[in-house]
Amino acid sequence: MRNKSVTKEFYLDKLGFEEFGSADYEGYLMVQKDNIQIHFFEFKELDPKENYGQVYIRTDDIDGWYGFAKSKQVNCTPPEYKPWQQKEFSILDPDNNLLTFGQSMT
Repeated sequence: MRNKSVTKEFYLDKLGFEEFGSADYEGYLMVQKDNIQIHFFEFKELDPKENYGQVYIRTDDIDGWYGFAKSKQVNCTPPEYKPWQQKEFSILDPDNNLLTFGQSMT
């Protein structure tokens, strides 16, 4: 993350995560939702155009996640059925970290 407050706002306000942990460390952020925890380290020099950070989040409620993201007006791809038997959609966060949500279709 380049800016903790921007990242925090996106994940808490747009994606419904909550801050995790009892301490607020400078340059470090932990968020959680359901059984998902994501930890961020500050990297002020990050160039979003060159960022290749990505996270794959497995879920059993892909339609719920997608509906929630759309209700919060998050820019995301529409869900697609993939040849590897997953239904997936993706979101780019403010630093261009790719979040792909996937549900097994088997």
